[in-house]
Amino acid sequence: MLNCGLRLPHRRLASLWAPQAVSSKSTSPQPAPQAAAKDPMPAHLSLNLNDGKVFHLKSNWELTRGLLVFRLCSSPWLVRKAPTVLSISRRVLGHRLWTSVLRLTLYGQFVAGETHTEVKETLRRLQNLGIRPLLAVPIEEDVGQAKEGEDWYDKNAQSMLTCLDLSAVGAVNPMMQLKVTALMAAALCKTIALRLQEQEAKSDLSIERVVAAMKAEELNFGCLTQEENHHFKKSLRRLNSVAQYAVEKGVRVLVDAEYTYINPALRLVTVAMMAVWNTQKPWIWNTYQGYLKDTLERLKQDIALTERLGVCFGMKLVRGAYLEKERKLAKEKGYPDPVQPSWEATNENYQRCLDFGLDQVSRARGRFEMIVATHNEVSVMHTVQRMAEMGIDKGAGPVSFGQLLGMCDQISLALGQAGYAIYKSIPFGSVEEVIPYLIRRAHENQSVLLGIRKEQDLLQMELRKRVLRRP
Repeated sequence: MLNCGLRLPHRRLASLWAPQAVSSKSTSPQPAPQAAAKDPMPAHLSLNLNDGKVFHLKSNWELTRGLLVFRLCSSPWLVRKAPTVLSISRRVLGHRLWTSVLRLTLYGQFVAGETHTEVKETLRRLQNLGIRPLLAVPIEEDVGQAKEGEDWYDKNAQSMLTCLDLSAVGAVNPMMQLKVTALMAAALCKTIALRLQEQEAKSDLSIERVVAAMKAEELNFGCLTQEENHHFKKSLRRLNSVAQYAVEKGVRVLVDAEYTYINPALRLVTVAMMAVWNTQKPWIWNTYQGYLKDTLERLKQDIALTERLGVCFGMKLVRGAYLEKERKLAKEKGYPDPVQPSWEATNENYQRCLDFGLDQVSRARGRFEMIVATHNEVSVMHTVQRMAEMGIDKGAGPVSFGQLLGMCDQISLALGQAGYAIYKSIPFGSVEEVIPYLIRRAHENQSVLLGIRKEQDLLQMELRKRVLRRP
């Protein structure tokens, strides 16, 4: 490919690799043409995720950058050593040049931008391609990283409100991701998760009591210390203020699942938010990880609980990203491994949860919504086919798709151009804020990064066609 490119005139090469603005006219999702045949092909059968033709919507620079970044991310060694490599390169290049290089590569591939203007421009460009924003504030905390006082968590709550403002601008059914550990200490989440295993504490930490505390009623939780009570009640009010603002702005909040040792606490506060705010629509959603053995059972329990509470339900279904750490912890602590034994078992469990969710969508029209968050083509096509069979509206209905910004665009763009509701998870912020977040996501998603060979091939094929001027 490079040898072919070197034979081209200089001006032709320059025009090929200059960043190009794709016009709204050419990139807006186009309605399907009226078929002349008597029996038009169903939309789900005409959806093609394999030919990469949708990459004609990308500029030459986007294609080149994608190839470079994917080559780097495909190296397990480089992903593992990323913090060290970035630290050394920063010392060698200096802060200014280091930041510029990252903005052109990793940051530019996976991040919306730093300023509000940059973020809004990225969202506008994606919306022109038929892709909806799922903004994510790149802030979280793990056990052992607790901050002193409430100021850090209060500041994060303000960042969440800003994220909601950005999410609501011009988007159809906008969504936002939320990590509870940005607003409540992970150590307290772990403590609550342990208390929920005790029969006496279960009634103390009932949904009804947590909802009351969330609404600022004066009460204490006997299973927590005075300091823990103070922080828990402050955290519940932060979560409630974010949920209230989200409803006012018309933005659905997708609460992320994290590690199994804190997930019971995350589920508790998420269902409490559902009880308060999901009375008419599913504004607050919970996340379910298909790689865990008990996911389907927990999903059924949560749906039964929200039905008892008389509120709507929203679910984000993911395969999961903490496999290696979960298995390591189970081995070290001597408890049963919570993770599915194989990739095949994870896929089977994911599809069981997916089919169960789709059945709920069909049964509880308007009161149950879900996002199928996956980069797996088989899962996407299975969902598309079942949606067609069940008569679920692909664009404005209760089922949508979600993927990471900068990855698997052959799927995202194809879905968007075909009129399906497809969201991209989009972090934003400064290079210093977002790069550690991206490194954590890379460590968690190494299996996905190793599986992007197909996208690399499609990007390279599209770029070669442009260099050789082939149709």
